[in-house]
Amino acid sequence: MPENEILLARHGETEWSLDGRHTGSTDIPLTDEGRVQGKALASRFAGLDFALVLSSPLSRAMDTCRLVGLGDQAVQEPDLAEWDYGEYEGITTDQIRESRPGWTVWADGAEGGESPEQIGARADRVIQRLDAAGGRCAVFGHGHMLRVLAARWLDLPAADGSKLLLSTATLSGLGHERDTRAITLWNDASHF
Repeated sequence: MPENEILLARHGETEWSLDGRHTGSTDIPLTDEGRVQGKALASRFAGLDFALVLSSPLSRAMDTCRLVGLGDQAVQEPDLAEWDYGEYEGITTDQIRESRPGWTVWADGAEGGESPEQIGARADRVIQRLDAAGGRCAVFGHGHMLRVLAARWLDLPAADGSKLLLSTATLSGLGHERDTRAITLWNDASHF
């Protein structure tokens, strides 16, 4: 693995991720399976040194980071928090579409929460911090936020994160091909 790569780890399973409910600021803990997933993810980080380890401050991300064995190195980064779903917190896309047919968070944002541009601005600040680290970094976060982070890494609009599916407790990588930013690994679950 290249020394300047950024490894992205989505947190393990929660009750709400299992149910497909939008989980932004609600601090939902990992399920027992989510803790098993986090421990399995540890093998992917074994023996690697990091210039910077960042985690969302929410417990599901921090606990995954701890299970991987990097909790002592982790710096909580508020900009890594999940999308602010506003009025859509805790409900599913199907429930939202009952009153807003065709709604997607990627195109429409969240009523009373964040727009794609707002979460994209947060991702840009995280990228600046990662660029300044000067070495391999690890990032522990959430499905939509990590998808936005990858889109912005590629200099795409935040809404293009919609094209990057991301399962719980998977590993992804951001890096470079020469001078061009690239995705080096995506949604990898080979540790299971």
